[in-house]
Amino acid sequence: MDDWKYAQKHPSEHLAKLHFFSVTKKQGDREFEIRITVKEFALPDIGVLNFFAMADVAFDPVTKYQPSGWSNSLMGALAECLHNVHKFDYQGPELAGKAVA
Repeated sequence: MDDWKYAQKHPSEHLAKLHFFSVTKKQGDREFEIRITVKEFALPDIGVLNFFAMADVAFDPVTKYQPSGWSNSLMGALAECLHNVHKFDYQGPELAGKAVA
């Protein structure tokens, strides 16, 4: 267990270590950068699922759906989130982030 996890005094604090990633999504003739943050929880609320990944952009303006993923490993949460990034098309007026030239 990493030392940082011992800094949490009470489970309600939800102490988490953040891991940042970037991925390029091609949609039509454009490419966009999407940032993904993975939280590694000191004490997870959901059993052994210590890792939660979420994209920084809502893909649907009505439901505000943001691709995400839970897992007991960093790679698993990131992979599930990436699967959902590629599974759904962005439906808002402009994709958050900058188009990649």
